Amino acid sequence: QPGQRRTTLALPAYSAAPYTGKSPMATQTSDDNKGVNPPKWILKTMSRTHIFLNKLTLGKMFNTLAGDEVCFVTMKGAKSGRTITMPLMYVPYGNGLLLVASMGGAVKNPVWYYNIAKNPDLSVRYRGKVMKLRARLATAEEKPALWPLCDRAYAPYADYRARTSRDIPIFVCEPTAGA
Repeated sequence: QPGQRRTTLALPAYSAAPYTGKSPMATQTSDDNKGVNPPKWILKTMSRTHIFLNKLTLGKMFNTLAGDEVCFVTMKGAKSGRTITMPLMYVPYGNGLLLVASMGGAVKNPVWYYNIAKNPDLSVRYRGKVMKLRARLATAEEKPALWPLCDRAYAPYADYRARTSRDIPIFVCEPTAGA
């Protein structure tokens, strides 16, 4: 309307390029076909912005990342002992969920992997619902049955496994007693 001032929120632009099966956050070398970790400052900035915007909208918005559902996992830092919240992709599983520590097929585990491995008690928030969960690493015997579920929830997981020589960990997160 003439005379009215509009305020808009400027968000980073994303490429409209078609999906090629390769994550822009991880690259491959022709020699060893291994991924490369993205710079930590990019991950931290993106995560903090995502969490802030989700909280600002009281959990009504910013529940997705590039169109895929995310949950907000609150955990204790492995080294710092501080409470940390991170937006993470998840796979619904029973009364809980699965968290796949893929980091786009990078050569190293994501930092949050070490936090959860050391401190498995989590608080998980999604669209206003909060769950108290305890995480455990899926065993080698469980993983063949879990990967098809993960791949159905997020198809690039198969590409990530092919991209790295690392055995990508899966956390099975189940409700704690009394939750």
